[in-house]
Amino acid sequence: MKKFLSLALAVSMALSLVACGGSSSGGSSAGSAASGAASGDKVVKIGVYEPQTGDNGAGGKKEILGMQYANTVQPTVEIGGETYQVQLEIVDNRTTPENGPSAASELVNRGASIVLGSYGSGVSMAGGKVFEEAGVPAIGVTCTNPQVTADCSVYHRICFLDPFQGTVLANYAYNELGVTTAYTLAMLGSDYDQGLVHYFSEAFTALGGTVKSEDFPEGSANFVSYINNAKAANAGVIFAPVSINYAQLIVEAADAQGFEGALLGSDTWDDNMVIESAKGRDVNVYVTTFYQEGGNAEFDSGIKEWINANADAKTNNGGNDMISAVTAMGYDAYFTALEAIKAAGSTDPAAVLEALPGVSYEGVSGLIEFDEIGDAKRDSAFIKTANTEAGAWDFVKVQTVG
Repeated sequence: MKKFLSLALAVSMALSLVACGGSSSGGSSAGSAASGAASGDKVVKIGVYEPQTGDNGAGGKKEILGMQYANTVQPTVEIGGETYQVQLEIVDNRTTPENGPSAASELVNRGASIVLGSYGSGVSMAGGKVFEEAGVPAIGVTCTNPQVTADCSVYHRICFLDPFQGTVLANYAYNELGVTTAYTLAMLGSDYDQGLVHYFSEAFTALGGTVKSEDFPEGSANFVSYINNAKAANAGVIFAPVSINYAQLIVEAADAQGFEGALLGSDTWDDNMVIESAKGRDVNVYVTTFYQEGGNAEFDSGIKEWINANADAKTNNGGNDMISAVTAMGYDAYFTALEAIKAAGSTDPAAVLEALPGVSYEGVSGLIEFDEIGDAKRDSAFIKTANTEAGAWDFVKVQTVG
C-alpha cells in the first residue's frame, strides 16, 4: 500500500489542508473521498471517534493525524471488484464519557462502516455501548483499559493493555532503575489513570517494592505539594499515567522542587509537548510507548513531509514534525480497517464486524492480529527517555513483562 506514497502526496497535498481542520463539532475529511462523493463515485465511510477538545484533545488530534495521512496515502479501497473512495467522518467526543454516547451516535447516523478510536479508555467504553447496539465495529487505537473490549462485543484494538503496560513499568523501575519505593499519582475519576496505577502497584509490590498512592482532582494546576509528598516518602520514582497537560505540569513541578528520582509516564507521555516541557530541565523521564521514530523510514519521511507542508497538521501536531506513537498507531488503525472492509467485501457494518477478527496486517508499529476477545497480540513495549538537552526522545530498550 505504501508504494502509492509519492503519487498520493502529489495528488492530495492541496486537499489535505482542509482535511486536517477538524472542529469541535466534527466533520468529514475533505480530501479525495469528499470529491469522489460529489462526483458520484462509490464511498465507504470510516468513523473517527476522537477527542479534539478537553484534557485529551492534544493526543486525540495527533491520533487523527495518522488516520488523515493514511487516507492521503491510500484514499480508495477495492470492495467486491469495485473502487470505493474512503471518507473519514470525524467527530469530537470531547474527552469525557458523558459526551461519548452522543458523538458515537452521530457516527452511526452518518453511516460509518467501521469506527476508529478513541484516545482515552473511559470515552471508548462509553461509546462502545452505542456502537454495540448499532452493530458497528470499532477499532481502539491506543485505549488500553481491558474493559474496552471485555465489555463490548464490537470493539477490537491494536494497542497493548494496561495490565501489560503497568507491569512493564513496574519491572523497569524495580529491576532496571533499582527503585524499591514508588509514588503514584492519578486523576480522580479517570479510568485510564486509575487502572494503570492499580496494575503498576500490584506488580511493583509483588516484586517486593513499596507504593504510596495519591489522587488529584480534575482541573488541578499545581503539583508542587504532590512532588514534595513523593520526596517525603523517599520515592525513587513517581509514576503518573496522566494526560499530556498534567504531564507537563508534573515535569515542571519535579524540576522546581528538585526531585532526584525518575518520572515514569505511560503512553500518553510520549508526546512532543511533554518533551518540550522537559527540555532544559533537571528531570529524568521514562515512558512506555507503541512506536519509536526511526522504526519505519518510509513512514517517517512521508508523514514528516506531509506535516511540514500542511500548516493545520503542524499545529495539531504541537508545532513541529516529531512523530508521536499515537500518530503511527492511527495510521496503522486506518489500514487495519481497510483490510477488514476488503475481507468483508461489503460496506455493511455487520459484514465488516464478522471479518475483523481474522485480519492480519503488518503495520509500521508491528504485526496486528487479534485474540478471541478482540485485543491485539502484543507482548512488548518501547521504553524511551527524555533527552533534556536535545529536546527529543531517546530509545532505551524493548521491554517485555518477563
